[in-house]
Amino acid sequence: MFEAELSDLGGFMAVARLTSRDIRSESRLVVTRALLAAGESTRGDLAEATGLSLGTVSTIVQDLLKYGILAETGPLPVTVGRPTTGLRLDPDRGRVVGFYLEDRYLEATVFDAALGEIATLEGTSEASVADADDVIAWIDGALDTVLERAQAKREDVIGVGILLPGGMQRPVKAATAPDAIWLHLDRLRDRLGLPVVVDNPLKAIATAELWLGAGRRVANAVAVSLGYGVGAGIIQDGAVVRGATNAAGEWGHSLLVFEGRQCQCGRQGCVEAYVGVPGIRQTLAEIAPDHPLAADRSLADGPEGFDLVAALADAVKAGDPAATAAIDRSAHYLGAALADLVAILNPEVIALTGWAAWPAWRERVAPIVRRRVREDSPGDAAADLEIEVSPTCGMEGIAAIALERFMRDIGLVTTRVLPAL
Repeated sequence: MFEAELSDLGGFMAVARLTSRDIRSESRLVVTRALLAAGESTRGDLAEATGLSLGTVSTIVQDLLKYGILAETGPLPVTVGRPTTGLRLDPDRGRVVGFYLEDRYLEATVFDAALGEIATLEGTSEASVADADDVIAWIDGALDTVLERAQAKREDVIGVGILLPGGMQRPVKAATAPDAIWLHLDRLRDRLGLPVVVDNPLKAIATAELWLGAGRRVANAVAVSLGYGVGAGIIQDGAVVRGATNAAGEWGHSLLVFEGRQCQCGRQGCVEAYVGVPGIRQTLAEIAPDHPLAADRSLADGPEGFDLVAALADAVKAGDPAATAAIDRSAHYLGAALADLVAILNPEVIALTGWAAWPAWRERVAPIVRRRVREDSPGDAAADLEIEVSPTCGMEGIAAIALERFMRDIGLVTTRVLPAL
C-alpha cells in the first residue's frame, strides 16, 4: 500500500529507501497541508485531495488528533448517507512566533497553530545591533511585548522561528545581518526557554509557498523575493531545495550583466544590482540624474527599501515619465533574470513576492515580465509557465518551519532532519 501511494507525496518517489514509517511521516505533512488549505474538511475529502487511501487518511487523522494538531468540528450536514465529522487544524494547540532580524530592524509575529496571524510588532534601532548579547536581549524583549499583544504567555509557545539574512551552515556576513547570533544559538535558546529554529529567508518563502501558496498545487515552483536584496526559494518535486550548505537560491548573485554594476556582495553585474531596491534607484538615476527620488538614497535604505517603492508608485500615478521608465526598465531586467531561472529549473510556477506585489508595480511590471520570460526562455520551457504575484511571506514560512519542527519533536515527522539551525 505504501509503495503504491508513494507517488502521491509530491516528489518522494525518488526516495526508494523510505520505510513505511517514513512514508506515514510524510503523509502526515501532506494531510496537514491539505487541511490548512481547506480550512475545514472531512476524512473522505482529504483522501480525495491528497490521493491517499481513505484508510491511510483515517489512520493519519487519528495520529494528528492524538497530539492535538487537528480538532474535530462536529457533524457536517449531508444530503445523502450518514453524517460525517468535520476536521480542522486546531489553532489553540499553541502559539508560534516568527522573527525577522536585520542590524537595525526587528519584526515579530505571533501565529496560532493553524498559521493564523494574531499579533505583530516592528522595532528599529538608531545604532546597529550586532553584538550577541544585544541581539539576544532584543529578541527576548520583543518576544514578551508581542506575546502580550497576542494575549499569550511563553508557556503557550510551541516554537520560535528566526529569519536571518546570510549564510546558514557556514555563516556569511550580509550587509544587513547581525551574524554574531549564529555562534550563540544555545544561549538564545536558554534565554528564551523555548524551541528555536533559525533559517534563511529564501528557504522560508519557499516553505510559505509549499504550505500556503503555489506549492500546494504544483510540484515545481520558484518563489522570488524582491526587496533591498533579491533571491529565490526553490521547490522541486514537492520539497524545498536547500543545497549542500543551505545556500541554494542565491539567484540575486548570479550574473545579469558582464562587468556591470557593483553589487554589495563584491561582484559586478549581479541580478540584485539591477532589481534590488538600490538597483532600481540607480536605474532611475541613470534615466534622470537630477530626479529627487534618485538623489535621496535614504529611501532605499529602510526595511526592504519599500519607502522608495512606495514613492515611485506615487510618482507613476502622477504621470512622472522618469519614474515610469525606471519601473519599466526594472521589469525588463527582472524578466531577463527570471528567464535564466526557467532555463535551469523549468518550474511550473514563479511566484513573485516583495515590491512586485504593490498594485502600481503589478499593473506595469507583470505584463513586461511575462513577455520577456516567454521571449527569452529556451524552447517551450515557458509555454505553460504561470507567473503570479504571491501574498505569502517569509514570516509565514518560518512559522511553518517552526511548526514542522514541533511535529518532529513530538514524533509525528521522522523523515526530515531540518538543515535549519
